[in-house]
Amino acid sequence: MKPLLCILFALFLWGPCFAASEPGTPRTLTVGYYDFPPAIYSDAQGRPQGPLVDLVHRVFTQSGYRARFRALPSARLYAALKEGTIDLWPGAPGKPELAADTLVGQETLAQISLNLYHRPDTPPPQVPKSLAKRGVIVINGYNYWPAVNQMLHDPQLDIRLHRTSSHASALEMLRHRRANYLLDYQIPVNQALQRLGMQTLPHVEIHKMPIRFIVSRRLTDSQAVIDALDRAYAEMAAAGEDLSLPE
Repeated sequence: MKPLLCILFALFLWGPCFAASEPGTPRTLTVGYYDFPPAIYSDAQGRPQGPLVDLVHRVFTQSGYRARFRALPSARLYAALKEGTIDLWPGAPGKPELAADTLVGQETLAQISLNLYHRPDTPPPQVPKSLAKRGVIVINGYNYWPAVNQMLHDPQLDIRLHRTSSHASALEMLRHRRANYLLDYQIPVNQALQRLGMQTLPHVEIHKMPIRFIVSRRLTDSQAVIDALDRAYAEMAAAGEDLSLPE
């Protein structure tokens, strides 16, 4: 009997210490992403890199969470958000296929420009008229804003889509006149231009989209999570922290 009392007394002393340590442990959320260099991408070892990764870590720390990143192709990322196998995505709102299954934050982490590029020796296009029966280069795996997708597949315009797997190859295709225009995002195009030693290309801005936290509704406290992340970002901005992403 006496040894049992000793064990119970030891557990009574140890138990509060154990319980007190739990609230201090950050909760881990799975953050999905697809490669969008240089903002966010996987390095040669498969680890997430880029200024958007750093910003997510900072906001998570401020809000009491910890981020575990998981790279997926865009279509699988959207499916994972619907299923709840990833908790959130720092991405572009307005995708109809995600509307019923996600909550979108209010704070804008960045603004991304979608541009229509052309060669310097050709006049600026009038969109969409100039695209009729012309070739437009697009990147495999990218799902554009709904109105842009509708334009690209408008049978009356009869746009010829030329698909490629990288921004560098897309620029090379445009330079070698494989198509008339390139539809691509400004941040990765700027990086590819620098890597190829090419001059800045003239372009027309098609759409500017915000990047926000998008949380899966399969997360039981999805509203509380999105509110906490928005609140943390707003607090950091109010404190004067530099939250901007490099161009």
